[in-house]
Amino acid sequence: MLITMKELLSAAQKHRFAVGAFNVGNGEYLRAIMETAERLESPVILAIHPSELEFLTDSFVAYCRDIANKAKVPTVIHLDHGGSVEHIVRAIRCGFTSVMIDASTKPFEENIRITREAVAIARAVGVTVEAELGTVGQAEGSMEGGSDEILYTDPQEAREFVERTGADTLAVAIGTAHGMYPKSRKPKLQLDRLKEIASLVPVPLVLHGGSDNSPEEVAESIRLGICKVNISTEMKKAFFGRLRQHLAERPNECEPTVLFPSAIEAAKELIGRKMELFGSVGKRSLYA
Repeated sequence: MLITMKELLSAAQKHRFAVGAFNVGNGEYLRAIMETAERLESPVILAIHPSELEFLTDSFVAYCRDIANKAKVPTVIHLDHGGSVEHIVRAIRCGFTSVMIDASTKPFEENIRITREAVAIARAVGVTVEAELGTVGQAEGSMEGGSDEILYTDPQEAREFVERTGADTLAVAIGTAHGMYPKSRKPKLQLDRLKEIASLVPVPLVLHGGSDNSPEEVAESIRLGICKVNISTEMKKAFFGRLRQHLAERPNECEPTVLFPSAIEAAKELIGRKMELFGSVGKRSLYA
C-alpha cells in the first residue's frame, strides 16, 4: 500500500506512535525492512538518500514502488536529506511519494525560500514535503552529513517556519547526531525543547539521527510529539556485523544466497526492536 507521508503520519500523530524511516541502500535492506513490517503489521518508510540514489540508480525506485504497491502495510518512499530543488525534482520523477528538502545549514530566510520552492513543486503533484530547522550533529559511520556543533531548533522560529513554508513535516534538532556516537560521547535529548516545539507546531515532527539514543529517551520523544524516527547506521551496522562474522567463518564462500541470509536476519532483528519501541507494531489496522 503505497501512500504519502502526510497520510502515513496523520494517524501516527493522532494515536501517539512513530513510524521508522529505514535507509534502503540495497535490495537486502529492502527485503529486511518490508518482511519485518509485514510480519509485525507495521507501517513503514523506505528512505533513500541522494548519494544512495546515485549508487542504486533511478530504476531501483521502480522496484521499491512495485514492492510497496503489493505490500499489505502502508508504505512511503521518501527522499532523505535532499540538498537542492534538483534533488526534489529527480525524486518526484522517479516516483517518491515524499521528499525532504534540507536547507538547514542556510540562514533562516534562505531556508524558508528554498523550502517554499520545494513545497510548491511537490504539492502540485501530491507529494509530501519534510523540511529541517536547526542542524543535526555528525557522529561516526554516516554518509548523511551533519554539523560538528548541533544548532538546536528554536521553538518560536519553528512555528514561523512551518507557517511560512507550508511544510508537511518538520525535522527538529534536539540533540541527536547522524551515525553512532563514540564511547566518549553520550547523547542527551533536550526533551523540554521538544515539548515546547510540539505545543507550537501543528505538523508531525521528525527525529533524525535516532540510531544511538537510549530507548527511554526515544520513547519519551514519541510521547511528546515525534512521529517519524530515522534509522540508518544502526541497521547497517547490524547487517554488516553479521556479514563480516559469516565471511570470517567461511572465507572462501562467494555465493550471495549463502552469505546474505544471516545478515538479513540480523537487520530484521534490529528493525523489529525499533518498530516495537516506536509503537508502530499492529498499527496497519488504522489505515484503510
